[in-house]
Amino acid sequence: MQVKLVTERENKSSAEVLPRILRHWRETVPDDRMAHLIRDVSRGLSRGLQMRLREHGVAHGHWTFLRILWRADGLTQRQLSEQAGVMEPTTFSAVQSMEKLGYVSRQKLPDNRKQVRVFLTPKGAALRVVLVPLAEEVNRIGLTGVSAEDIAITRRTLLTLIENLANDEMALSEKNLRMPSTREVSRLGAGPDVPAEGAVAKRPRRRPVEQG
Repeated sequence: MQVKLVTERENKSSAEVLPRILRHWRETVPDDRMAHLIRDVSRGLSRGLQMRLREHGVAHGHWTFLRILWRADGLTQRQLSEQAGVMEPTTFSAVQSMEKLGYVSRQKLPDNRKQVRVFLTPKGAALRVVLVPLAEEVNRIGLTGVSAEDIAITRRTLLTLIENLANDEMALSEKNLRMPSTREVSRLGAGPDVPAEGAVAKRPRRRPVEQG
């Protein structure tokens, strides 16, 4: 089933946001940090793909896992989480939803009954020929006007960034620093009054009822 690609409100919102982003980079702070520039590029590519996926009724979050399974079917949920770069609870919820939609099935193999692996169904596998061209189209549009030489330089630069940041993460891990869990992130966002994980919240002391 196909749905309308974009609503009038969404189209208007995009038309308002784009000039603001371009003005930010070209006029306001042209030397802003690389992280912010990469974020805006990623946002543009992601939105372009989401708008196309929506036409086919596929969630962008499901696309991430489908793309991984098209390359290597039969992964565990932990392996899916690692390759997608998300927390395991996120993967669990996505896999459950994809199973209900008929894209994947979860199976226990005879050699390891404790381990659950995720396999594409024929329906999930068939989506590849429909969805991959959409992603290729978005990338092609994004690279319009960019020379092959500049694309190669950009690719090498981004790969170097990935390597440098991966090395930094390993160095931080050796100092016992790690990524916060989903629960920890929620607690940090809620403020300092939320009890730490595993801690017992104190009950408020009841005030005596005045007689008479």
